[in-house]
Amino acid sequence: MPRKEKIHDMFNSIAADYDKLNHIMSLDIDRPWRKRALRSILKSTRDERRAGREIDEKRRLRSIEVLDVACGTGDFSIAIAEAMRKIAKDSSDSGKADAMGHVTGVDLSEGMLEVMKDKVAKAGLEDLISCETGDCENLRFQDSSFDRVTVAFGVRNFENREKGLREMLRVLKPGGKLVILELSVPSNAFMRWLFNLYFLHILPLIGGSISGDKAAYRYLPASVLNFPGKKEFSSILRDCGYAAVSHKAFTLGICRMYVGIKPQESTL
Repeated sequence: MPRKEKIHDMFNSIAADYDKLNHIMSLDIDRPWRKRALRSILKSTRDERRAGREIDEKRRLRSIEVLDVACGTGDFSIAIAEAMRKIAKDSSDSGKADAMGHVTGVDLSEGMLEVMKDKVAKAGLEDLISCETGDCENLRFQDSSFDRVTVAFGVRNFENREKGLREMLRVLKPGGKLVILELSVPSNAFMRWLFNLYFLHILPLIGGSISGDKAAYRYLPASVLNFPGKKEFSSILRDCGYAAVSHKAFTLGICRMYVGIKPQESTL
């Protein structure tokens, strides 16, 4: 079975228990990582500021279009939409959340998206979030459709990483921003030992026992260990056409945020 189909089937099999397991095993340490990534998403790029000097910053931010790739059960999409709604209310003369943008979530797994739809409905965000099945290597959207493209803990699952990154660049507007969150192996020797102990031994045991899919929770830590290091992945982003590439480490290097900008004159 091709790797993409395996990823699809694996996430479908663990979708019902995914959120519960994720919060138990991460100890909710991923929440501050997402908050810091959210600040980067909402921060204007230099090109955007140049293009709209006369436009109030909050008024511009409340209308951005965001594509959340490998959105899973929608935690990041919901966080982005809630921030956009708050900005819209704060910047509206009427105090109402009018003229807001939109978040589109895309994922291979129908099971994960079903969970996401329920969460979006409970949050009352159906007007701000839509989701659909889709492949990051063949997005259905037109060129230059989105102000932001985000991927939270999903790039390591791309079958063809470079193709997916180039496709996301294609749908970004010139001057738009890509924000990626991804787990990484810490450089500190002691932290790396703890990381390997937990991810290679404890996580598969707990995750496999609760979900009933031990293979899935052996794959997940292996995918982190096989992901490129910060310098290599930054170089991959540049080779795929992104400019102003940067990265930041969170929690002693357990997680990294990568940011890239689509140049005004892209060759894609």
